[in-house]
Amino acid sequence: MTPQPTGRLVRKDDGVYVVLDRIVHAPIEEVWAYFSRSAYLSRWIGEFTGTPSTGAVKFRMNAEGDGAEWENVAIMLCDAPRRLHVDVGSAPGSRRMFVHLTESSGHTTITFGDLLHTVAEGADYGVGWDYYLDRMIAAHDGKPLPVWEDYYPDFLDHYATLCRELDRDIKAEHAAALRDGTDG
Repeated sequence: MTPQPTGRLVRKDDGVYVVLDRIVHAPIEEVWAYFSRSAYLSRWIGEFTGTPSTGAVKFRMNAEGDGAEWENVAIMLCDAPRRLHVDVGSAPGSRRMFVHLTESSGHTTITFGDLLHTVAEGADYGVGWDYYLDRMIAAHDGKPLPVWEDYYPDFLDHYATLCRELDRDIKAEHAAALRDGTDG
């Protein structure tokens, strides 16, 4: 089966997120392990070292070959096994991400979000997160991991279109606010 882009752009109080969902046929605690335990995380994206209960760990991607740098991760919210909010990297370029899990009828829904620094970067990040979340599902299911070439550049048009449409909407809202005198 050929993968399809699934992400969307969501405006929140603190900015625009690329948001993606996945459904896993597994209990929530099992899925939580793929986001909270280094041994499981290493099966699809990277590894961490440190003690999460301290509020900080170091993370290194392993899915993009050798040479990835260790990055600081600040754990902003951890409500196991339902919600995890983190800041990855150093300011001002750090990435704010979240994962929310819900379980129903033996299935767990993953909602993942990554705060964008600019709307335009949503194209690249969307493609990447579709790829990585599909890697997570494959790792969980014991299937071969997907290959990057099935995602990039094929998914770029989907995300670039979302970015252009949102950017157009934001500019139109800003122009309307200026006309109405409501822009602060």
